[in-house]
Amino acid sequence: MFPIRDHNPSNITPYVSYSLIAINILVWLSYGLNTEQEIWAVYQDYALVPIQVMAGEEPYTFLTSMFMHAGFMHLAGNMLFLFIFGDNLEDYLGHFGLLVFYIFCGLGATFAQIAVDPSSVVHNLGASGAIAGLMGGYLILFPKAKVDVFAFFMLVSLPAFVVLGAWIGLQVFDGFGSLGDDGGGVAYWAHIGGFVVGVIAIMAIMSLKGKPRNWPEMPNPEAVFNNPWVRPQK
Repeated sequence: MFPIRDHNPSNITPYVSYSLIAINILVWLSYGLNTEQEIWAVYQDYALVPIQVMAGEEPYTFLTSMFMHAGFMHLAGNMLFLFIFGDNLEDYLGHFGLLVFYIFCGLGATFAQIAVDPSSVVHNLGASGAIAGLMGGYLILFPKAKVDVFAFFMLVSLPAFVVLGAWIGLQVFDGFGSLGDDGGGVAYWAHIGGFVVGVIAIMAIMSLKGKPRNWPEMPNPEAVFNNPWVRPQK
């Protein structure tokens, strides 16, 4: 199942979500179109290597690696997920709150990946862990929100708890299957860690802030898409 949009309008312009998308794109453009050797040099300097950070080296890569991607499709997939799920989290948390939540989930994701294999020499990079945190938060806040996905060569609308539940289930399955190797270049445990951190953090915030309006009945059937260039369905 590949999500393309949700039916869950937000009440604000998600400036932080859009800014994060722009920053990730600009960072990738700054090196992603270079030669393979030049790209690798950037990875060496700014991607996170567990064995190095465990030795106290290059701690700044906890942050820099969060805004790097290994290729165009890696970038495009992550930014699509951020676009779909980020605005509703920003509506609930506020602009600054969304930024803090994003970075917090990203750091949690990185620690989870390191915990699985602290001696790994594989370069870790990507926004997937932080975005997985947004997905975990979205699952708790809007479990019944409809998400349009491509599945079995057709477009179908499914509740968020089905789409996101299936996604995290696949990550857990592949995560345990990747133990002892590099996971085929995919940091499954960063995805799992980010998702779990997002779930726990949102539950903690809800205990202080309260549930969003109409939770968990949002959105109503007449809601417009959160995609700004798609007209409402009649």
